[in-house]
Amino acid sequence: MESQVFSQTNQCLTFVMDEEFFAVEIDSVREVLELTTITRVPRTSEFMRGVINLRGNAVPVVDMRCKFGMPKAEDTINTCIIILEIESDNEVSLMGALVDAVREVIEIRAEDIQPAPKMGTAVSPTFIKGMGRQGDEFVIILDIQKLFSLHELTTLHATRDLVSQAEVEAAPVA
Repeated sequence: MESQVFSQTNQCLTFVMDEEFFAVEIDSVREVLELTTITRVPRTSEFMRGVINLRGNAVPVVDMRCKFGMPKAEDTINTCIIILEIESDNEVSLMGALVDAVREVIEIRAEDIQPAPKMGTAVSPTFIKGMGRQGDEFVIILDIQKLFSLHELTTLHATRDLVSQAEVEAAPVA
């Protein structure tokens, strides 16, 4: 794999969806939250689950199962929201990724990462940085910066801004 894509050792947060293991590089993860109330926003993409209140800020939450075309599943005690930092147009935005369960932070050596397969995963190869190995298991390392199209990011930003504006207008006047 190209050396500019992966450093010598990569720390990744691993998580599970539909019994498949995924990872995102830890430097794009802000925090992991237990499942909380998600407010549905009308007329948004199917994969857009809604928004959450994160310390006074509206943060869009994407159902990653839906984004990847996986079957829907009931939320469980293990369902989590990973708060990710996404960069677009030289601006960093927060986005929540709803996943079945978070596993752990692991280190994957660059030599243990292979190129994305052309087929055989639930996720488009466009979104995959590589396939890592952890013991006998493969871990799909996602490229968070390529996960959403410009149109989808614009929609996420507009949803966040719309909810934030509604909160401002609904706030009591002092």
